[in-house]
Amino acid sequence: MVSVGIRELKNNLSRYLKRVQAGERVLVTDRGRTVAELRPPEPEGDIDQPHMATYNRLVREGVLRPGRGGDPFAKWPPKGMIRLPPGTAQRLIDEDRDER
Repeated sequence: MVSVGIRELKNNLSRYLKRVQAGERVLVTDRGRTVAELRPPEPEGDIDQPHMATYNRLVREGVLRPGRGGDPFAKWPPKGMIRLPPGTAQRLIDEDRDER
């Protein structure tokens, strides 16, 4: 990560944007105090699968390792497609607490 003053950034914006495009983060300072950060944008997840943006971020940060079988969410039902009968959650909680 590199730190750059506002004037230097303004005068050499293209150079710093190329570094950001290459994946580097750039801290922007004003009189030695960090005021902004330039970084590559988060990948936009599929509109139907917003969890993919979070998944991709966690992979980039090293929190998760991607599996070998492709999209881990490919077999998930579309949003709003899981329907449970009324009272299911309470029944499961009661069973968990042995309060049948």
